[in-house]
Amino acid sequence: MASDRDILPDSVKPSHYAISLYDLEHGGAFSYQGAVTIDLEIKKSSKEIVLNANQLKIHSAELKTEHTKTEQSFKASDISYGAGKQRATLVFGDELPVTSKASLVIKFQGTINNLMAGFYRSRYKPTVTPAPSVAKDDEFHYMFSTQFESCDARRAFPCFDEPNLKATFDVELEIPEDQVALSNMPEKEVKKSSKSRMKVVAFERTPIMSTYLLAWAVGDFEYVEDFTRRKYNGKNLPVRVYTTKGLKDQGRFALENAHQIVDYFSEIFRIEYPLPKVDLLAVHEFSHGAMENWGLITYRTTAVLFNEKESAQGYKNRVAYVVAHELAHQWFGNLVTMDWWNELWLNEGFATWVGWLAIDHFYPEWNVWGQFVSESVQAAFQLDSLRNSHPIEVPVRDALEVDQIFDHISYMKGSSVIRMLSAHLTNDIFLKGVSDYLHAHEFGNATTNDLWSALSKASGKDVNSFMDFWIRKIGFPVVTVAEEPGQIGVRQERFLLTGDIKPEEDETIWWIPLGLQTGPNATTHKVTAITSKEETIRDVDESFYKINVNQTGFYRTNYPPERLRKLGAAKGRLSIEDKIGLVGDAYALGVSGHGKTTGFLALIESFQEEDNYLVWSQILTNLGNIRTTFSGVDDVSNALKKFMLKLVTPAVEKIGWEFKDSEDYLTGQLRVLLIGAAGVAGHEGVIKEATRRFELYTSGTDKSAVHPSLRGAIFRIAVTQGGQAAYDAVKTEYSTTSSIDGKEICLQALGRVQTPELAAEFLAFLFSPAVAVQDKHSGALAMATNSKVRYELWRFVRDRWDDVVFPILSGNMVVLERFLRMGLIKFASLEVADEIKGFFAGKDCRGFDRGLGVVDDTVRGQALYRMRDEAVVREWLGANGYL
Repeated sequence: MASDRDILPDSVKPSHYAISLYDLEHGGAFSYQGAVTIDLEIKKSSKEIVLNANQLKIHSAELKTEHTKTEQSFKASDISYGAGKQRATLVFGDELPVTSKASLVIKFQGTINNLMAGFYRSRYKPTVTPAPSVAKDDEFHYMFSTQFESCDARRAFPCFDEPNLKATFDVELEIPEDQVALSNMPEKEVKKSSKSRMKVVAFERTPIMSTYLLAWAVGDFEYVEDFTRRKYNGKNLPVRVYTTKGLKDQGRFALENAHQIVDYFSEIFRIEYPLPKVDLLAVHEFSHGAMENWGLITYRTTAVLFNEKESAQGYKNRVAYVVAHELAHQWFGNLVTMDWWNELWLNEGFATWVGWLAIDHFYPEWNVWGQFVSESVQAAFQLDSLRNSHPIEVPVRDALEVDQIFDHISYMKGSSVIRMLSAHLTNDIFLKGVSDYLHAHEFGNATTNDLWSALSKASGKDVNSFMDFWIRKIGFPVVTVAEEPGQIGVRQERFLLTGDIKPEEDETIWWIPLGLQTGPNATTHKVTAITSKEETIRDVDESFYKINVNQTGFYRTNYPPERLRKLGAAKGRLSIEDKIGLVGDAYALGVSGHGKTTGFLALIESFQEEDNYLVWSQILTNLGNIRTTFSGVDDVSNALKKFMLKLVTPAVEKIGWEFKDSEDYLTGQLRVLLIGAAGVAGHEGVIKEATRRFELYTSGTDKSAVHPSLRGAIFRIAVTQGGQAAYDAVKTEYSTTSSIDGKEICLQALGRVQTPELAAEFLAFLFSPAVAVQDKHSGALAMATNSKVRYELWRFVRDRWDDVVFPILSGNMVVLERFLRMGLIKFASLEVADEIKGFFAGKDCRGFDRGLGVVDDTVRGQALYRMRDEAVVREWLGANGYL
């Protein structure tokens, strides 16, 4: 099994690390000195020890052993680095004896880098006067924190950096007296340093855990605090949200959720939260959304801070969910860790599903399972319907391959199949199995099969037999339905968006939960699953039937055209999830050629009266994709715009502009969505009102003219309509906004520019230091969805690759891969696909090759779809009065 992994030799095994960092430079080179003592067992005698180190300088290494009560000491005579493998080899003059007691002392030096990986610095502009010692330059102040997942603990200190080489950790940091240090565990003691105005902070020992979960941070921090309501070892646990000074009150919403979610998970997992504290830390520059370091969870600011008066309401949902997702990892991932990165989905798929489960528990009015179906399930379908997809469980050789599988398959498909399984077993039985799994493997490592075994035992069903293909095979099925009197025939095949499945790609026969409801009372049918290629289901009432109730099964359903029309007409009988599934399936089957795009357009026409945000979100996302695909075909593009305008006009005029205190979260989100959509579709009244409010807001006449949640929609409409003046006004807003989400919102609006000249100006701004590296993809995505300047973005990437794009983004491959994937995926042209492929053909694309494969597959699929359906879509639009 291990032959497909590039792992460290197994001659030594670590059990404990004592890490001490000192001489942290608060400017200049940002270097630091460190010492680490690693307690080891030497299992095989050898003259060398190989461990992980990346961009560290090792000054010295000495091994002390205790063998048959004799102490020996060995100094490394040679230290060499295998840079490509991120390893250091310590060579000793003599053979090292086999012993269970050895300690390796390494003195080293590292850099507090600016790459959002390892031990790194984040720049920010303080809102209050910071402590005098805080690192700063002419424009920014800095905080220091860590990001070790997947394989970057080795950038901070020499270690055995693999998830199943678990150990305990002692951490001590020498820092200025007026700053705060945090780590996974509470402070143990603070000593005066021998250096003036410095102190040494030591932390309690961690439980046994993986290196990627270790964390520390240093900065000018303050916090808000609450306590769990449950007692743990007789105490209510402290839960804190830490921020740089001046921002702590924006952590209150996350705090209110965090302490309740810790108690909720302790209850449903039947295992008490295992550490003595929970800290959440807002980090100003962050490559992902958040990181589940045990006891010190780090977040991008927009994923943990929320201001009721200034933030867009959509961020409230994001903060609540991300807090829950990361807290789920404290058990699932941290207490029990996947054995190797090929089973990353065990961490991420589960944390995604149970994160939403918690939010559904605390916010039932948000209908998060509807949101899950429209966001997570559809995103997973999109990626998994490409030839270029990968199975949930995927071979991973080394560090550079790991980061690319933090994708929609591991998170979204992973969580979708878990939802499918929990619906089949029932949530209670599923959570009982999860609890048994956590108890059996606590403080250790486990595999997918370990989870299946626990669930099989809890449910009395052979879970492995029906789930195995969902995890280990690529893709998912489409179930095609044929109607006969009183019965239906169902056939499964692998679904590809390009619709050109070959027999050798269609050999998987999935276990598919049928979820069939039929008859006037929508009774659940006795046949519960499909287990062969084709089956006949008898006793189906033709007056009404629906497959895959609530979209819990991870598959698409291809109904006969007349049945699709009937289900559209009977949509009052469908759940929110079922409406979303019906719309999403009709769209995707139009793209693949199983169905017709015109069937999708006719279906959504019947949804004009719909009042649910999540259903509208699905409709407008899919219609937006069709508009993107046909954006190069002028007459069809204009007709689709008219179609969209007619579709949204009644709903946008009904919902109006004013937010009412009494209305719920989803109504507010619907208003935001519809105003944005109507603006894009050219609704004159909406454009006029948005422009009026924009001018009042940006001139400073009336800041209340633009509700915080409508900034995005109004700014986007203004930039689309208002040329240079509106662009300049939003750029000013970007540099002056005090709201946490303001910069992200402005970048999304600035990408709506309509001319090559403004596109060039925006790209120069996007790649300037004014835009943090973590946010650059927001501008790329906005330009990609904007047909007027989509090609300008690709031209910039191509022409400025060597001197701008690659040097700025490649310090962190996660950032580069995300930028390219989001920025290039919206084309529908074989010529552009060939250009992109040709450009990267001779380059070293390790670290972003998977993303390029997704782009290539998607763009070619969209091009073939456009060519195939152009005539039939034109004909339908003409026949229905839009041309």
